[in-house]
Amino acid sequence: MIYIIGLGPGEQSQLTQKAVTALKNCDVIAGYNVYINLIKDIVSKKQIISTPMKQEVERCRLAAIAASKGKKVAMVSSGDAGIYGMAGLMYEICFELNIDVEIEVIAGITAASSAAAVLGAPLTHDFAAISLSNLLTPWEDIEKRLDLASKAGFVLAIYNPVSKKRANFLRKACEILLNNLDENTMCGYVRNIAREGQEHRILNLKELKDCQIDMFTTVIVGNKNTKVIGNKLVTPRGYKNVGEK
Repeated sequence: MIYIIGLGPGEQSQLTQKAVTALKNCDVIAGYNVYINLIKDIVSKKQIISTPMKQEVERCRLAAIAASKGKKVAMVSSGDAGIYGMAGLMYEICFELNIDVEIEVIAGITAASSAAAVLGAPLTHDFAAISLSNLLTPWEDIEKRLDLASKAGFVLAIYNPVSKKRANFLRKACEILLNNLDENTMCGYVRNIAREGQEHRILNLKELKDCQIDMFTTVIVGNKNTKVIGNKLVTPRGYKNVGEK
């Protein structure tokens, strides 16, 4: 049995009860060590499978083999394991290795919704999630998605906005968005969501372009309707307009 578990943004109060129960019932916990540390008090007596960043395939392979030997295995990801997480890869690895075990994905709170909650209510209407990491996706595809999504009026939840090797990617993304959006379009970001040192800021798109953030940050870019209400970022759904008809 393999449980693929989303741990949420960080603090255990935002970990679902179903996830906690599965973690306690498992024999083996697999994941990146940063994520395992978030639940170390829950899994302290478990067998741990951990590999460094960029060794996700090997991590899933080891977890699948453990499950094939009758172990109950939990593969953990931050946020939701099915959103830029390990769920899809685990299905692929089990198929390739011809390992026939039951797999259950347990949902977690993804960075888009947890960042939105800190900022206010910017995702109340249609939105798109886009990662700026070109490790698995060509930058040309990312550029196209940024262009088309902003043209279509989607609010954007931007994952992986920068890294040491991609220090200028957020700036490049903002330059693309500024072709379609006004520079005063309201945006926000949250760093270290639900972890020590959490901080956030609401700013416009022009300011965001020159902002210094890190890889632990999630960015929200509003659309033409997004506004600041009482120091909170809000994208109205339009309920008031319906009520007035």
